[in-house]
Order: sequence, then C-alpha cells, then structure tokens
Amino acid sequence: MIQLIVGLGNPGPRYADTRHNAGFSFVDRLVAAEHLALKTERRFHGEVATLRHGGRDVRLLKPLTFMNDSGRAVQALAAYYRIPVAQILVAHDELDLPPGELRLKAGGGHGGHNGLRSIIGAFGSPAFLRLRLGIGHPGAAPLVTPYVLGTPPGDQAQGIAAAIDAALATLPRLLDGEIAPVMQQLNTRPRRAGAG
Repeated sequence: MIQLIVGLGNPGPRYADTRHNAGFSFVDRLVAAEHLALKTERRFHGEVATLRHGGRDVRLLKPLTFMNDSGRAVQALAAYYRIPVAQILVAHDELDLPPGELRLKAGGGHGGHNGLRSIIGAFGSPAFLRLRLGIGHPGAAPLVTPYVLGTPPGDQAQGIAAAIDAALATLPRLLDGEIAPVMQQLNTRPRRAGAG
C-alpha cells in the first residue's frame, strides 16, 4: 500500500513552470483536486499534506531541498511515519519519454536523474515506485540541463498536463493496492497524438 507520494522539483518561482518540476505539478494538481492545503514542515524539509483514502492517511510531499538533495526530505518524512521504501511513490520528469507519455515503474536505477539518485542514496535502496512523466529529450547531453530547467512550449505543456490527468485518474486504484493492473493500464496506454 502506498503511504507516501512525493513530487520532485525545485522550489521557488524561478523553477515553477519548468519541465524538471513535473513532479511538483503532479502533487499540486492532486492537492487541488482533493481540496487539501500544503504546509511547510521544517522537520521534513518540504511542503506536506495528508490525503485520507480508505480510512488511512497518505502523506504528500514536495521537497524544498532542491532536486539534488531530495532524498533528505523523503527520508526524514518516511522515518518519522515509519514508511517502508517500497510504499513510496515518486512522481518525476522523464527525459526518455515524450511529453504526454507516462509510465509506472517499480524499482530500477536513477537513469541520471539527480532527484532519484538522491532518494536511492538516502534509503540505500531503489525499491520505490516511480511515476515517470514524459518531458521529451533535447537530443544531446550538453543540452539536457538548460532543457529540463526551461519552460515547455504550449503543446509540450499540454502533453505533460494530459499525462498528469491520466495518472490522477488511476490514483484511487493505485492507493487501493492495484499496482500491477494500474501499471499495465498506464504502460500500455495509447500514445498521445502528436507526442514527441
């Protein structure tokens, strides 16, 4: 059962609408849909809300540590609430998928993503769920940093928003423990027209 949902991003207005903040956008949209409010919690180095689902609490977290140190916030909250790493879902931007595409994955490496790298390092384990929100790839490694820290144009932004909508639609089932069926549904979802 998922007990913690983390959205990865960088804090502050400078980064608010960038591709790298797709995970933040996922949590923001979830908070708005559930009429919740995020509250800054210093002990967790982030903004936190609590979602009630099926009679239990699911914590929502946006780390305010900057991407490269995300693991510090995730580990602090997980330790406090005694949440096992396997019951954490991390939403993040994914270069290897075009805008509008998404995948649900259990475990694996960090794929060069510094937020995932930090979380794996903090827990000493990669065994958390990842919601991979496609942002596309600029085509060459030297272009990656300015690309992920850039604001997507309208069509890409719409694609990212559509992927978030699709993920949010499956979230109740995911929280009910239907991880394998939801993974099958999202990972075989028809490719969005114009994606890429």
